[in-house]
Amino acid sequence: MILGVTLYITNTKVNKKNLFSFIITLAVMFLIQDYIAARAQLVTFIFFVLEILFIESFLETKKKRYAIGLVALAILIANMHAAVFYFFFILMMPYIGEYLIIVLRNSNLIYKYRINKLKRKINNLSSKPEKEEKLAKLQEKLLKVEEKFIKYKEFLKNREENPYRIKLVKRDAVKWLIVIMLICFAAGLLTPIGDEPYTHIFKLMSGNTTDSISEHQPLVLSEHKEETTIIILLIILLVFTDTKISLKDAFMIGGLFTLTFMSRRQFTMLALIGGISFTKLIADFTEKYDKNGIEDFTKLVVKWQGKALTLLLVVLSSFVLFMDKPGAEYIDESSYPIKAVDFLLEEADNGRINLETMKMYNDYNYGSYLLYRGIPVFIDSRADLYSPEFNEGIDIFSDFLNISGLGVWYDDKFDEYGITHVMTYSNSKLNMLLTRDENYNQLYKDDHFVVYERLNVNSSDGE
Repeated sequence: MILGVTLYITNTKVNKKNLFSFIITLAVMFLIQDYIAARAQLVTFIFFVLEILFIESFLETKKKRYAIGLVALAILIANMHAAVFYFFFILMMPYIGEYLIIVLRNSNLIYKYRINKLKRKINNLSSKPEKEEKLAKLQEKLLKVEEKFIKYKEFLKNREENPYRIKLVKRDAVKWLIVIMLICFAAGLLTPIGDEPYTHIFKLMSGNTTDSISEHQPLVLSEHKEETTIIILLIILLVFTDTKISLKDAFMIGGLFTLTFMSRRQFTMLALIGGISFTKLIADFTEKYDKNGIEDFTKLVVKWQGKALTLLLVVLSSFVLFMDKPGAEYIDESSYPIKAVDFLLEEADNGRINLETMKMYNDYNYGSYLLYRGIPVFIDSRADLYSPEFNEGIDIFSDFLNISGLGVWYDDKFDEYGITHVMTYSNSKLNMLLTRDENYNQLYKDDHFVVYERLNVNSSDGE
């Protein structure tokens, strides 16, 4: 709820369009519903949206409180989700990129260089009467260059007033945003985890987990209808209509699309942050082609009849969504070992299992649930934390893949890690072997999960 409200407030602040901001916010929340989970990313989603709100507010008002807010966000992200610390600065780059391009364009360095060069040559020849003919040619050339320079400046002014597709919006406060960005970068030192905010992403990308985790894989448009639809709409708006886009928004949307194609998990940022830029495009399109229709619809919505209809729709949709929830299990027993964990905890209460000395081998997908219930794990869904870059060279993640896929002899690996108990899926490849292994005593089994105790534990180091 906080994410949705924050996104709506930011959208209205940036685009000044309540109706479109509301519609796009609902669309964005629908698109990222699969990523709304009890993970650190849900908090940083809110922080990144607030970052855009603070940047836009600072550039508009130049008030220091928004600059302080940006520094505070950088500190919070560095301490709460260091893995995405770098993304805080990526979201600033479109603003800085647009500003630098405008400054470079307005500097007219090429013309100024040519004019200054000709003037120097003319000054050198002014005291030499024998070079009068050459001096005249240089003066004529200088005049032509200055005329071209004047025409070029007129052209730039005309393009600013009547851009083709991309609008350049110069905001002088961006130079202070660069200073704020440098301060925020230094804020990554204000953590108890050393240089982790700066090095985590490099450790992650040099590890082996990204090749095996589905959300890290490149985006395939044929398999993702939502992303394909957004691209088609964007192309239609920019190619087949007279809708214009600011260079900052072009950088923002283009950059986020690039990241999404590289790793489909970045679709969340494309929807959240790119959605703000997309709202501006939709608003500009409707104002140009159907301004009166939108204004009439907005007036209708804010009347008591419109409010009543909106409330009715919310109540009806909420009722439909709620109907299938009463009596439903909160946690899917086919995905998470609820009963198996209940059994282990009961055994621990009766003194037959010591959770403090237990070394459990488990599968990747439900490791988080075991942690939630207080069961020690071999691995959980924070894949990168089990790569050698984070474990002094020990490749737990690859060992899990090899054990579960029978790429290595499981018992040797279990000895290496000092495994005392094994929990796996009832239909797993590993379980087919364990059912025939006399060294493994089956403690528990249901339709989905099975738990074994190793009878002879031989550990090389026990750690």
